[in-house]
Amino acid sequence: MAYRNGSYVAFYVDEPFDPSNLAAHATRDFLYYNLLRAWKTTDPTFPFVDSHNKNCNVRDGSDWERTLKPRIRERIRGSKNQVLFLSSITRNSRALREEMDYGINSCALPTIVVYPEYGQKSDIINCSSKTIRQQVKILWDKLPVFRDSMGDVPTIHVPNDKSLIRRALGDKDFAVGSRCKCSTYFYPC
Repeated sequence: MAYRNGSYVAFYVDEPFDPSNLAAHATRDFLYYNLLRAWKTTDPTFPFVDSHNKNCNVRDGSDWERTLKPRIRERIRGSKNQVLFLSSITRNSRALREEMDYGINSCALPTIVVYPEYGQKSDIINCSSKTIRQQVKILWDKLPVFRDSMGDVPTIHVPNDKSLIRRALGDKDFAVGSRCKCSTYFYPC
């Protein structure tokens, strides 16, 4: 088995892809993926190893069954965890369903869920009851395969905060080889 040190990043991109030269790069959630890459570029200690850079590039117009799906699966199999950007624009797309279903149900990848529209722990967690807020749980309904499967792997929910994302990416409890008990986690307020 290959060394699994990368994080597979999943996010919503419109289908069919935008025919412009920017294509997926123009979508809002792709920008958050690029933010992780920028943090790594400017701070080599940022614990993000990009699984998307581990095999051949694909084009937005590539054939789903012969090219896109096999490459997605190859990248996921080589990952220690997956990062899901879940926002109000997330839709239940074919690619996102495949990424979550294969990542969780076939590869048992711990999942770090980043909510890009929320910047503080208290935005996603009710600090007094120590529970995840209803507005966050509603986002889970946008991606039923994730909602219905996330209890099968350790899943940590974090706001779009660099220090908390750093902490989650570096946390051995959210890596496939040393993962903690399957449950829903968050960093308390």
